[in-house]
Amino acid sequence: MESFSFLSNAHPAYIEQLYRQFLANPESVDVEWHKFFAGFDYAFQFASDAGGISPEEIQVALYIEAFRERAHLIANTNPLKKRKDRHAYLELSQFGLSESNLDTVYEAGRLISNTPLSLREIQDKLNRCYNGLIGYELGMIREPEELDFLRSYIESDNGIKNFSSSEREVILRELNEAVVFEQFLGKKYIGEKRFSLEGGESTIPAIHTIIRTVANEGAEELVMGMAHRGRLNVLSNILGKTHEEIFSEFEGNEPSEMTMGSGDVKYHLGYSSQYEVKPDSSIYLKLTPNPSHLEAVDPIMLGYVRAQADAIYQGNLKKVVPLMIHGDAAVAGQGVVYEVVQMAKLRGYQTGGTIHLVINNQIGFTTDFDDARSSDYCTALAYTINAPVMHVNGDDAEAVVFAAKLCALYRQKFQKDIFLDLVCYRKHGHNESDDPKFTQPNLYKLIQAHKNPRDLYIDKLTELGDETAGI
Repeated sequence: MESFSFLSNAHPAYIEQLYRQFLANPESVDVEWHKFFAGFDYAFQFASDAGGISPEEIQVALYIEAFRERAHLIANTNPLKKRKDRHAYLELSQFGLSESNLDTVYEAGRLISNTPLSLREIQDKLNRCYNGLIGYELGMIREPEELDFLRSYIESDNGIKNFSSSEREVILRELNEAVVFEQFLGKKYIGEKRFSLEGGESTIPAIHTIIRTVANEGAEELVMGMAHRGRLNVLSNILGKTHEEIFSEFEGNEPSEMTMGSGDVKYHLGYSSQYEVKPDSSIYLKLTPNPSHLEAVDPIMLGYVRAQADAIYQGNLKKVVPLMIHGDAAVAGQGVVYEVVQMAKLRGYQTGGTIHLVINNQIGFTTDFDDARSSDYCTALAYTINAPVMHVNGDDAEAVVFAAKLCALYRQKFQKDIFLDLVCYRKHGHNESDDPKFTQPNLYKLIQAHKNPRDLYIDKLTELGDETAGI
């Protein structure tokens, strides 16, 4: 068997020896082996008189652990085209297993279930949980409690929640609001710059989900920092800025006291409002103004959050939550993003964890991501602080909501950064006065033929026979 990681690099007999060493003194083994062994209790799974753990059982356990850690490389996260081969090396043969093992029942199945499972059942569950519309990068997490929390959430519902009809109605309404807003602006203000969210409309139910979840988990304020892409949609459909105000700015009627010039002012302005979570409770929302280039607002927003926590919430960082909304090209290439991320764990700058939502439209201005960065993902800087990353297919609103809720729960529970990489696309050019077909003709052939997330969701609900599709 070829060597691909610290797990598959070792002979089964050596792993068994390490395991016995771990049982005698857990701290005596390397941290990576400690994390591997801490996930299950072999003493319970295998009888002491069985002469140790069989090599085959170990290989199945290695397969499960490898799938959990590397299946994000093969998950169906790109809504436009088949993903590149990132060399996940998750074939059974890589672990000394074959189809002849599929119907054999293994105690290692307890790693993902309450009972032993056949290898076929193990494969089925791993694919449902980790090789669907969400790819989970969890391999950088060192704390067993955090890993157990995330895996429990992911695996308990077989990888995706079964949403009720009422929950689906909420998602559809939020998608509809996002789509209709952009379509109206596109028809009313032809050729005007609006930095449309079209192609990434699932951003709106994602933000709604994050807000409601952190509020239910004790937050009293959520602060957002973002650049231009989707800003008008967020102002309208999240913060409640009136259409009259937004349309007035399109007509050039900015307030007379503005000192930053005209034209782009509507994409620079901040806003604040009370967001009703339940009839008897609300959370304060603030979108910080961003009169500068791309994500220059990030450190300003985080500084505001820390000041609010110290001055208003007596240092309780669960009370105020930063939501940083990135573009994929900026999070990968703009230095200010790295500069704020690497400060996340410094005592003087901690904000209790930032939720990073990446509107990943797979293109920066006119440059395809393959020509823009060396890393597999635009979120590679998450490794700097060992933050988990969830890559989700933006075409599926339910998968987006599932991942967004998990991000919010993780932030509130562990007070650490987490990344949600919403893989979508940009229907128009960098702004609506550009024609992207000149610079990316092949990509935009795919995009022009592609349905928006709302229409895809209606198709899904219709296929399921859910009456929600008719609202």
